[in-house]
Amino acid sequence: MSDGAQKTTPLYDEHMRRGAKMVPFGGWLMPVQYTSIVEEHRAVRKNIGMFDISHMGQLIVDGTGARDWLNTMLTNNIDKLDVGTGQYTFLLNDAGGIIDDLIAYRIGDEKFLLVVNASRTDEDFSWLDRHRANDVDLKNRSADYGGVAIQGPRVVDLFHAVLGERLDLPPRNHIVDLARNGKELLIARTGYTGEDGVEVFFWASEATWFWNLVLEKGKQFGIEPCGLGARDTLRLEMCYPLNGSDLSPERNPIEAGLGFFVDLTKPNFTGREVLLKTKENGPAEKLVAFRMQGKGPPPRPHYSIFDNGERVGEVTSGTVSPSLNYGIGMAYVSASHAKIGSNIEIEIRGQKFPATIEKKPLYKRS
Repeated sequence: MSDGAQKTTPLYDEHMRRGAKMVPFGGWLMPVQYTSIVEEHRAVRKNIGMFDISHMGQLIVDGTGARDWLNTMLTNNIDKLDVGTGQYTFLLNDAGGIIDDLIAYRIGDEKFLLVVNASRTDEDFSWLDRHRANDVDLKNRSADYGGVAIQGPRVVDLFHAVLGERLDLPPRNHIVDLARNGKELLIARTGYTGEDGVEVFFWASEATWFWNLVLEKGKQFGIEPCGLGARDTLRLEMCYPLNGSDLSPERNPIEAGLGFFVDLTKPNFTGREVLLKTKENGPAEKLVAFRMQGKGPPPRPHYSIFDNGERVGEVTSGTVSPSLNYGIGMAYVSASHAKIGSNIEIEIRGQKFPATIEKKPLYKRS
């Protein structure tokens, strides 16, 4: 929002009531933490945590040509989606750069739900609208809907406590339409933490009811409401990229090491030629994961990376991992220096600290 005003989600009053610390994020006022980032992080790894994701955008694409058209706009192959399934994919500009990373769910024969990043919703919508085929309808339903991500090893127990023993969770990457007390719930088995979990979408007017129901039923399983701080440390341990930090319009999915979500066998989609070239020639820079060695301050975005005195890259995401108890991060480094096991140095406030390039993900469930 250009006037500097911050949007609030339908759960804003609940966050305030529970004493959350609120911060601006992508044009929204969002909870960064309730108790502490480490406590919330551990709740998700050990038990269960719930995040407000109502700020994320929800776009609906339908019409007789929706599937074919969407396949020209997104990198992954929409034809592989049965009704009731979803996939991670990218929306690219003409130069192959990442406008957004998103999840596309096929919710009808020719009807799709795109769950997109909060700060990119308007941009995604106008890009898609500008390129829209005549037999396709596009609508932005973000303002009318809310959502939560419920993540952690006890999600199945919680799901049964909330929705009844007879109902089964959808399989991974599936989405189902359920009703509870006559209220519509769309439940997807996806997530951004590396734990089992669901994302639940509902009418904005039902947000407070659902949030409080889940926290009440989840008490017995050690549930915690969680903020953006824990969301960031959890996703970084898994090396899941953050749009605006690890992904940007200047970077393409091959450089980001996410070629798995690009189907180059599809004949024509935006950015395909650039991605083909990048794949053939190899990217000049690659997004790598690293860990800090020994004691030192945590790595942060934009810190320079050196190898034998030569600047070879820049940190895009960094933190201290609550699960691993050392500094971790992701960075773009020149391809010749991107080998797993390589020693690098990260410049932090004028001093250089040793780090190692690691295999992704950094955290592996025991």
